[in-house]
Amino acid sequence: MKKDNLKDQYRVNEKIRAQEVRVVGENVEQGVYSVPEALRIAQNQDLDLIEISPNAVPPVCRIADYQKFLYQQKKRQKEQKAKSVKIVVKEIRFGPQTDDHDYNFKLKHAKSFLEEGAKVKAYVFFKGRSILFKEQGEVLLLRFASDLEDYGKVEQLPALEGKKMIIMLTPKKVSTAPKPVVKSADDKNEE
Repeated sequence: MKKDNLKDQYRVNEKIRAQEVRVVGENVEQGVYSVPEALRIAQNQDLDLIEISPNAVPPVCRIADYQKFLYQQKKRQKEQKAKSVKIVVKEIRFGPQTDDHDYNFKLKHAKSFLEEGAKVKAYVFFKGRSILFKEQGEVLLLRFASDLEDYGKVEQLPALEGKKMIIMLTPKKVSTAPKPVVKSADDKNEE
């Protein structure tokens, strides 16, 4: 059974501890009331008194249906979560002696990943005694970063972590300015 965090977040009706509260809501004369008086106003409308801002002086309470209020809060949180940007990290693996053809193939994929807006984590994996070729791995990753200079910028320089040497690349921000329309001489003759 999932615990509902929103229910624990707000004090309702008799659970409100303040002496006076600022009341807001539809069909309510807004102002500062004592808690018993605010509760009476809410009960006359068959609604609940919900403390929405406990840190304000005096605390702010809304007169509304509590279940409907919780539903709207959940809906608002869901919309905010959907609007948040999700960062995708794509990994590309190299060996210390990666051939040019394989390198170009992986470079092409990295370009497409960066154009899509994903981060690229490229790494050279050293197996067994190949750890002796650390310098080759670093040169390979630096070459990779310089080849992708137009598409992304280096977030983290090559660093050896265990048996992996890792470099992180983030996509460059694409300008959203509209491209100017250039008319040719043929277009002018048709007008």
